[in-house]
Amino acid sequence: MSVREDAATAQAGAPAATSVGEYLGLAWRRIKGGETGVLPVVGGLILVSVLFQALDGHFLTAGNLVNLLVQAAVFALLSMAEVFVLLLGEIDLSVGFVAGIGAVVLAWLARPQFGWPWWAAIGAALVATTLIGLLHGTLITRIGLPSFVVTLGGLLFWQGVMLFVLGNGGSIQIQDPVLNAITSGTLSRPLGWALMLVVVAVFGVVVWRRDARRRGSGLVAPPGALTLAKIAALLVGGAGLILLANADRGMLAPVYGLPWVVVLVLGVLVVWAYLLGRRRFGLYVYAVGGNAEAARRAGINLARIRTAGFVLSSLTAGIAGIVYASRLRSISTSLDGGTLVLYAVAGAVIGGTSLFGGRGKALHGVLGGLVIAAIDNGMGLLGFSAAAKYVVTAVVLLVAVTIDAVARRRT
Repeated sequence: MSVREDAATAQAGAPAATSVGEYLGLAWRRIKGGETGVLPVVGGLILVSVLFQALDGHFLTAGNLVNLLVQAAVFALLSMAEVFVLLLGEIDLSVGFVAGIGAVVLAWLARPQFGWPWWAAIGAALVATTLIGLLHGTLITRIGLPSFVVTLGGLLFWQGVMLFVLGNGGSIQIQDPVLNAITSGTLSRPLGWALMLVVVAVFGVVVWRRDARRRGSGLVAPPGALTLAKIAALLVGGAGLILLANADRGMLAPVYGLPWVVVLVLGVLVVWAYLLGRRRFGLYVYAVGGNAEAARRAGINLARIRTAGFVLSSLTAGIAGIVYASRLRSISTSLDGGTLVLYAVAGAVIGGTSLFGGRGKALHGVLGGLVIAAIDNGMGLLGFSAAAKYVVTAVVLLVAVTIDAVARRRT
């Protein structure tokens, strides 16, 4: 559970569950009350996978699934960027072209003429996008401009900056092998297994200690058997992912191993999930998004929290821009930042983040990005046009918003 859920549970004085059946009963009552969590998007992802596999037997092959994870990286990162502002009840329409600015800065500085090392180019790109988020947040919080207007202006402005730097129809090639390996490089088979086991071990220790502390405090927490089952489920899922990635999926030459970009996305997810779920900043974000006036009366600095939300959104968009440029090994004026931002908002909402603020997690952005990538990938395998992809994505988005509205009304 998050800090927000901990506080709510403590305030309600809910007793700790003493058996698996009792805990599952409490969970079922929360679901009936509108707290569905990630169940709708997970169910939708399974349904999409089964449907596309039935229509095309190549969808669930190792090669296509690993390619799907790489394809989903940009969508997942941009959706996580959007989660920060949606939690505050705001919106950021500029993340697509902010990502483009990050990619341009990266590619420009990594050119042989400048000779910046890869780590310095990445750092400069992230600093640039972070400053953009600070600018947007300052305009919104200090002057009082609507986030819709400021970020719409940002979309147009940063698109213009990209066109000015690249020139009409221009592009910058990325020749640095490390930067290109962000999406094309893979872990060795032993390293993939070792990393998975370390992640499961750390997760197991953290979850076990957290649940034990909650049970000791009289809060709702799963019994020990259920905690062990969650750890075992992660182990099984991680082993399945590594087995899938380690399968030879090459056509002309052997290709195997977990892509580095998957590790990058999971790393960003862990950091942002910890920030939102276990730190005071996350509690403040949920408080501001849930009821800004009540948060202000409680002494929370609304301007600072909102500005920080836009800063983190643009920083995450900068990471997405780096991944985008690495995958294409270049950046050009063909980047469609308008479509990317629509996918970012759609991914966050499809994943379970509320458009009304106050409810959502970083995980929702990753799951929503996977759904969008799965739709794009599956319909591409079936030969559908871009128009059909947009229509299907729009229908899925409307279903997700409907679920969100119904759940909020029941809550």
